[in-house]
Amino acid sequence: MATRITLRPGRLTLPLLRQAYEQPVRVVIAPVVWKQVAASAATVTALAAGDEAVYGVNTGFGLLAKQRISKPDLSELQRRLVLSHAVGTGPLLRDEVVRLVMVLKIASLARGHSGVRKQVIEALAKLLNAGVYPCIPSKGSVGASGDLAPLAHLSALLLGVGEARVGGRVLPAMAALKAAGLKPLTLAAKEGLALLNGTQVSTALALAGLFAAEDVFSAAIVAGALSGDAMLASDTPFDRRIHEVRGQPGQAAVAKMLGALTRGSAIRKSHVDCDRVQDPYSLRCQPQVMGACLDVIGFAAGVFLREANAVSDNPLVFPREGEILSGGNFHAQPIAMASDALATAIAEIGSLSERRIALLVDANLSTLPAFLVAKPGLNSGFMILQVTAAALASENKSLAHPASVDSLPTSANQEDHVSMATFAARRLGDMADNTAGIVAVELMGAAQGVDFRQPLKTSAKLQEAMGAIRARVRFLDQDRFLAPDLAAAKDLVASGWFRRFLGFAATPWRGP
Repeated sequence: MATRITLRPGRLTLPLLRQAYEQPVRVVIAPVVWKQVAASAATVTALAAGDEAVYGVNTGFGLLAKQRISKPDLSELQRRLVLSHAVGTGPLLRDEVVRLVMVLKIASLARGHSGVRKQVIEALAKLLNAGVYPCIPSKGSVGASGDLAPLAHLSALLLGVGEARVGGRVLPAMAALKAAGLKPLTLAAKEGLALLNGTQVSTALALAGLFAAEDVFSAAIVAGALSGDAMLASDTPFDRRIHEVRGQPGQAAVAKMLGALTRGSAIRKSHVDCDRVQDPYSLRCQPQVMGACLDVIGFAAGVFLREANAVSDNPLVFPREGEILSGGNFHAQPIAMASDALATAIAEIGSLSERRIALLVDANLSTLPAFLVAKPGLNSGFMILQVTAAALASENKSLAHPASVDSLPTSANQEDHVSMATFAARRLGDMADNTAGIVAVELMGAAQGVDFRQPLKTSAKLQEAMGAIRARVRFLDQDRFLAPDLAAAKDLVASGWFRRFLGFAATPWRGP
């Protein structure tokens, strides 16, 4: 059953957006918005009736902005704009992402600076509430002038063109509209442009990447604590005094998390007076590395949330002054650059986890059986699981290359600098999936290592994590087919289950 949420444009929160991403929703638009929406649409209508050239209202688009359009053709101009721009390609965006795109587009239009009528916004809400998700190809946007091609595919459905998924089935547009109790819309002046212009696809993909990054971060913190206990690592590096004198908030927060997770471990107490001076960096420097990742996640969350609440089409309507102003809010450079930063964090979370896996399988460093299995030689144990993790970590290094530094001019050099935000955001999902696989391997290996320390027990919190792992992956006493185990552990990581240990919510990080 869909969850009811109230959209208050300009006041969206990350928990609300995560909810809309993770499950079907029924949106109710706060009534307070309609006065501004009506005034904005009336401003467009008045200017369209006049003789002044207004971009996108009675002119062509892009390099064709100097071409005046006659009044009888203004509605047809908007229809042709939508149809001509629906030229995306590649696999379709997942329903979860499309649902988030629709929420963001509704919220942006309802701010009342886009000049669309109430019935257009309500039509989008009806589609969303009926679970009718436009089929949107994932490729074809450069992130300026907005996400034109993908948003055109969304908008075409309102005209009765294209396809939509309903209950997992692909239906032609007219049948999909009927399922939502709608008929095709006839667009008024500027409405097609308002629907197409905007950063909602890039932002939805970025938010999906952010939510996945939070999930893998949380799992990696638990995995790092569990690996440290399995390898008899010291908890001295988590001492708050070390982190206070540096002053990095994420670092201090991660040290506190790790200390809380390992507190009370009998394994730790068993080697408190050992002669080991320092652990390898992947154990000892977890607060420094993962803390930096947490700070980047918080930075990206702030950028994405601001953009989720933004009006990002062009031109913008200011009904109080009776003006329409052309600008560049459609340029998604903030999303592109924040996505690039988040990509480095996702890659580093996986990179550090892979290094701990390498320690776990190395008997000389871990003091555990070679490759975490009895009778090594006859059994290969975790040998190739570590290879899989290495492959995923290496792939993420390539994917982490910044997209925002690239630009190719479009529209005959009228749009001469673009953001590439859509790809910058879209690749975050692939990277988080890779990191989820790496962390899943570490959780399996760390649990194996802790079991080898019996009868000593780990901390109460880590025993809870062990229980979740062991409910899905049993102890490896001899070689077996491990692909289902890895898939089960990866599903646990991606589910967000480990967030409970950190109190880690979808909110921008603001320090300890």
